[in-house]
Amino acid sequence: MNPPVNPPMKSPVDENRVIATVTALTVEVDGRALVDRVSLRIRPGTVTALVGASGSGKTTTGLALFGEFPSGARVTGDVTVHGTRIGYVPQHPAAVLNPARRTGALLQDMARQQVRDLPRSRRRAAARQRVMEALADAQLSRSDDVLRRYPHQLSGGQQQRVVLAQALLLGARVIVADEPTTGQDALTRRRVVDQLAAVVRRGIAVLLLSHDLDVVRELADEVLVMRGGRVVEQGPAHRILDAPAHPWTRELLAAPRTLPYADPERTGSEVLTVSGLTARHRTGGARVPVLSVDRLTLRSGECLAVVGRSGSGKTTLARCLAGLHRDHGGQVLLDGTALPRSLRDRSRGQLAAVQYVFQDARAAFDEHRPVLDQVARTAVRLHGAGRPEAAAEARRVLTDLGLDERLVRGLPGRLSGGELQRAALARALLARPRVLICDEITSGLDPVTRRSLLDLLAGLIRGGNGMGVVLITHDLDTAAPATRVAVLDGGEVVEEGPRGQILTAPRHPFTVSLLDASQRGRTAARP
Repeated sequence: MNPPVNPPMKSPVDENRVIATVTALTVEVDGRALVDRVSLRIRPGTVTALVGASGSGKTTTGLALFGEFPSGARVTGDVTVHGTRIGYVPQHPAAVLNPARRTGALLQDMARQQVRDLPRSRRRAAARQRVMEALADAQLSRSDDVLRRYPHQLSGGQQQRVVLAQALLLGARVIVADEPTTGQDALTRRRVVDQLAAVVRRGIAVLLLSHDLDVVRELADEVLVMRGGRVVEQGPAHRILDAPAHPWTRELLAAPRTLPYADPERTGSEVLTVSGLTARHRTGGARVPVLSVDRLTLRSGECLAVVGRSGSGKTTLARCLAGLHRDHGGQVLLDGTALPRSLRDRSRGQLAAVQYVFQDARAAFDEHRPVLDQVARTAVRLHGAGRPEAAAEARRVLTDLGLDERLVRGLPGRLSGGELQRAALARALLARPRVLICDEITSGLDPVTRRSLLDLLAGLIRGGNGMGVVLITHDLDTAAPATRVAVLDGGEVVEEGPRGQILTAPRHPFTVSLLDASQRGRTAARP
């Protein structure tokens, strides 16, 4: 069904009218139920939130509104969309943007389809006006600048808003938002919340798939809590979030970790020192400075959290420390000795001493080789261990991290995101590092898995082997138990010091704004 040429932008909202329903939906693949008898109703101008751990069935349920199911799935139940269009904003918006076309050209083509019934003389101006309105509705500023760029030249948040603009341009009255705040700092997350709230005020319904309970608390009218494909609790958001009845809901809502990751009395000497570091990226043939750090240190047995908004330089700093970003000046010292800029020039001992755990654990594993073999290879490559000895050590470490041997003998696709992060930690630990760099390792994990992983990290730091940890994170709750905190903004360290000072008495305006955005997100609730 095509939407009208001029759909009403601000019409009265009848919240009793149902515009999409899912009834007793069951989706099975190879005899395993991904979704088990799920039912929900979507009404105009409301937010329905599906919350739960990774693999609980949220995305499968959301995609069912489009009639999309996994290959080979057996589907029963009923999905009905009542005469409206549905838009989808995925967790990784770049995947649905054409990398070869500028944003403006793509949106203009879509807009021209919507105004094709107008006289030819009016079509161009009308199409441009629609594009501008859609960008404004999606909370995009400096519209003309965005229109000239290719998708790879946009930030993740801008890409997300462009995808939302596409959906609004096509007249979508239901938006499925899949983990829209995953990997976002507090300021960007605040903007996403405002953006979705503005869409809802126009009478558009939002199906929010999220494990970010602060965002759910701000936006949702109704909440469905999922576990293992089933809805274990469902009802008005205020009741579910303030007085949960099911034990799993209570576990999801449990407070974040507050105990320190490290024991201050067991902190040793400086193991890593950054001095006069200036990193650059190549853009259009030019080398553009993106990071400048005068001095930053890490002591053995401590945890240094590096926080800041997306694009502030956190990951670039981490990659410089690990030898993954070679275009930089200054020095990175390990125990007082300069490390080569590129890992290719580092000795086996230096490679073992500084280990990196990536944000996307799934992409860091070869999907065609058993997890156990990939973890064991670290001991073979960096310590010259024999294969039987390396395999035995890998099994021991993986078991200590809570991974069953039968599971890790299989391919990475059999493991959940949290399980793969544990396997990635095990692989790094087999190197017996002096410095462990953890780059957003909790991003994309549900609260229960996140707490479990952070407790595990704390146990590793407190284990008495003197390992220091650099924890890159956008989440201030994750940073709070660190020994010290460094705040990056615009590629510079604007504030650094003990966690108590930075997180309770910040001096820099950016740190203040970051904490304020995080606190508002934690305490705000939609009336």
